[in-house]
Amino acid sequence: MNTTSALNVAGAKPLQFPIPANVYAETVVSVKHYTDRLFSFRITRPQSLRFRSGEFVMIGLPNAEKPIFRAYSVASPAWDDELEFFSIKVPDGPLTSELQKIQVGDTVIMRQKSTGTLVLDALTPAKRVFMISTGTGIAPFASLLRDPDTYEKFDQVILTHTCRDNAELTYGQELVAALETDPLIGELTGGRVTLYNSTTREESARMGRITALIGSGKFYSDLGIDKLNPETDRIMICGSMHMLKDVKELAESLGFQEGSLSHPASFVVERAFVG
Repeated sequence: MNTTSALNVAGAKPLQFPIPANVYAETVVSVKHYTDRLFSFRITRPQSLRFRSGEFVMIGLPNAEKPIFRAYSVASPAWDDELEFFSIKVPDGPLTSELQKIQVGDTVIMRQKSTGTLVLDALTPAKRVFMISTGTGIAPFASLLRDPDTYEKFDQVILTHTCRDNAELTYGQELVAALETDPLIGELTGGRVTLYNSTTREESARMGRITALIGSGKFYSDLGIDKLNPETDRIMICGSMHMLKDVKELAESLGFQEGSLSHPASFVVERAFVG
């Protein structure tokens, strides 16, 4: 793991191509590489940008006349002065093949509208909320876990994060470990957030896909909790397309109903993905 420290953004590098109309041009203020597949970065936040925690934006690089944009969940909460993102590195990805090379002072461009389904307003209130994630699908939950509104709406938050290898779990582990000392929401989170990790490739203390762990009952016995119940629980899902399908089917088999901003209900799925 290596980190590029934040620097004075006044030293932003000159651009080869003009910034397209109606997009924000923001400066990279820090970069952190977790593995050869995962990294996070933070950029300056446009003063006019408003978004709900859990939403995504379209970001790109000013490296072409017609730059490529991809959907990225904002990992920082709505109150943060900067924008944080958590990304996979795809060697031949149209955007991520270049995005993974960014350094402090570089420019990232962003369309001006945020959107997404993983927002608190798409769920009705309940006792517990389960945030089910794989890989970089943890990003919107990083935003929601640091939003005071999450703790106004739910008594207990259970975050699951499944990755191939142990090192890929680091981002989520650091995120949850820092919650209780967060100056804004630390006093709200004590004893209310549980992180449940598993790996699918490298040997670890807990192996398996989250659907298999839930289906076998091991998930419940490990945590010492009651089974998922639409009367008391809400579910938010973000990650691989395969996982989204399986957890959505599991939720519906248990009586959960998919919600939206216009019709809040008991579970939500984010289908935007990065390539």
